[in-house]
Amino acid sequence: EIHIREPIEKEVNPRLLPGELLLCEASTVYKYMQEDGSNRGTYGKLVCTNFKISFLDDDSASDDNEPQFKNKIVGENDITLQCVDQIYGVYDEKKKLLTGQLRKYPEKLIIYCKDLRVFNFCLRYTKEEEVKRIVSGIVHHSQTPKLLKRLFLFSYASAAPNNTDGRNQTVMFETLEDWRDELERTKGNVKYKAVTTNEGYRVSEKLPLYFVVPICISEESILKYEGRGIPIWCWSCHNGAALLKMSAFPKEQDDSTSQMQKAFLDGIYKTINKPPYELLKMDDLSSSLPSLQDIQTAYTRFKQLFLIDNSTDFWATDVKWFSLLESTNWLDIIRRVLKKAIEVAECLEIQHTNVLLIEESATDLCCVISSLVQVMMDSYSRTKSGFQSLIQKEWVIGGHGFLDRCNHLHKSEKEEAPVFLLLLNCVWQLVQQYPPAFEFTETYLTVLSDSLYVPIFSTFFFNSQHQRDTNKSGESLKTQSGPFRFLTVWDWSVQFDPKAQAFLNNPLYAEKPKPDKSQRKTARFKHQRQLSLPLTQAKPSTKRGFFREETDHLIKNILGKRIGKFINSSDEPPNSLREFYDSWHSKPVDYHGLLLPRIDGPEIKVWAQRYLRWIPEAQLHGGGTIATAAKILDLMEEVQSLQVKMDEEHSQAVSGDVHSVPMLRNSARLSSLFPFALLQRQSVKPALPTSTWKDLEDEDDLVKRDDEFVDLSGDML
Repeated sequence: EIHIREPIEKEVNPRLLPGELLLCEASTVYKYMQEDGSNRGTYGKLVCTNFKISFLDDDSASDDNEPQFKNKIVGENDITLQCVDQIYGVYDEKKKLLTGQLRKYPEKLIIYCKDLRVFNFCLRYTKEEEVKRIVSGIVHHSQTPKLLKRLFLFSYASAAPNNTDGRNQTVMFETLEDWRDELERTKGNVKYKAVTTNEGYRVSEKLPLYFVVPICISEESILKYEGRGIPIWCWSCHNGAALLKMSAFPKEQDDSTSQMQKAFLDGIYKTINKPPYELLKMDDLSSSLPSLQDIQTAYTRFKQLFLIDNSTDFWATDVKWFSLLESTNWLDIIRRVLKKAIEVAECLEIQHTNVLLIEESATDLCCVISSLVQVMMDSYSRTKSGFQSLIQKEWVIGGHGFLDRCNHLHKSEKEEAPVFLLLLNCVWQLVQQYPPAFEFTETYLTVLSDSLYVPIFSTFFFNSQHQRDTNKSGESLKTQSGPFRFLTVWDWSVQFDPKAQAFLNNPLYAEKPKPDKSQRKTARFKHQRQLSLPLTQAKPSTKRGFFREETDHLIKNILGKRIGKFINSSDEPPNSLREFYDSWHSKPVDYHGLLLPRIDGPEIKVWAQRYLRWIPEAQLHGGGTIATAAKILDLMEEVQSLQVKMDEEHSQAVSGDVHSVPMLRNSARLSSLFPFALLQRQSVKPALPTSTWKDLEDEDDLVKRDDEFVDLSGDML
């Protein structure tokens, strides 16, 4: 049985952005709702443009029931072409992956998105010609390889008036001055220098225009091997120890070349391994961390757990949730990456040792570890502008290949790997463990992950600064000539109005006290410990304890494979890392000092807001962390209104810089996955076979089991 609403009579046209063109459309398309196992849904028009796939129904034309957290660029029923993961057609109840040319056209279309939404469209009532046009159009524009200049990024940049300045307080690291300021901020300018050797990209197109190296490194050395084998500065610790990265030489070389490169490296090491520089520890990340292929495989398995078509599928996987989750290996990869960051932090903080991260290109796992270490050790990187500046420095200007790793152009799946998503998952672990230490929220991280697939910003759509600079020149429709003016993702006003932007800021952020205050030391927060997963003992499980005896071989693999010429791993006690970890966790947390993530057993959790937000069964109405936040925001709003009244009474002007507090309407009914889950979604009875449901109803502790399930999906994971 199909529950239908009458087809829409009034014409609904898509809202097009500057430079956006309508390519194909189909009327009388039926979109299924995902709330339950029925075939309920709504009729509308399915359109494909050079920017997005969009479903338009009669609700699209009205502004009633406007969500509180609305994206101005991508609507609830919009899918950017870069956000499409896979497209399936249903033929006689059988699913088939759609790629390339189609001989037969399906009666149903299922679109799986990279932000984990699932769209089901029925084409049975659509004219055959329109079905052919819309299906072939969607498959062609979202799945086939394309040229860089064909990205919507260029169409938008040439047509849109660029009257916004998205820099705000974010340091873009596009000028020599930016690098010198960063050196001065971290007190690294005594031993390190910003160089202009790569101006005009004469050293390498992969390196940024400006970067920082040890003062003793000569220009000739930088030029010799196109920047390979040169220690490039990332960050300096308060004690003078520095975090460096280096692009390694290719492993397969003839003997004479290898000898020359070895002699070159020896010379570099001798130069930087003596005063005024600290001792040097080298870490080859290719041997101590999972490969990019392993990371891609794990994430592919992991995301399948959340691409749920209907309630029946959800409840079927729920029975073996933990075993499925563990088999993906994704959480273990997060744990290993965090552990590596703790190891590097110990070297810098306790051993006062320089750490040199080595990787083939130094633009993947080097970016992850260097960024994590700075988030853990530098409180500036935990502010919004500081974190954005960090992403600019290490990833955007640092040369991470967003175009290849996200496979935006569908050129090669072999290059695809969710490296940036891995960083955001690791940072989320810290944010949920130490909320007052971060100026931004988990909603900010979720929105940032979504922005990877919005091609109106240049931030995540180039492989290097050179590629961005060389593609800047072009014809603009507005000025007839001159370079493209790309938007940066850091201008959040492009996607969100001020009320929605308030959800990105943490109202409970513990701002750094002024240095001149005498009570600075006493104003520390008490250490907050969170509950582990339901049904788990307080102590780590003997099977899952990361530091326990049965995982000693893993520790040796991770900690022992240190490619160091000057420091031998046997010189350190094998349990020094554990001592450092335990010692830090036994003290109260200074939210503006060093932060170490908890990585034992169930402390590593699933980022529920990002991965479960489109699954109604995983939502708890009026519960979760948002319930607490709603009460706090109500209180803050009351305090602000009282402050305004006091200011008015004293005839003082109200400051325009006061942070607006988002109003949470119907806070008692908010979903635990707010602001992404809709307010009006109701819990539905699981579409389980009748016999299974009857067995459940016979249980005395049904209520208790329901509660455990909700906790597990929403907050506890």
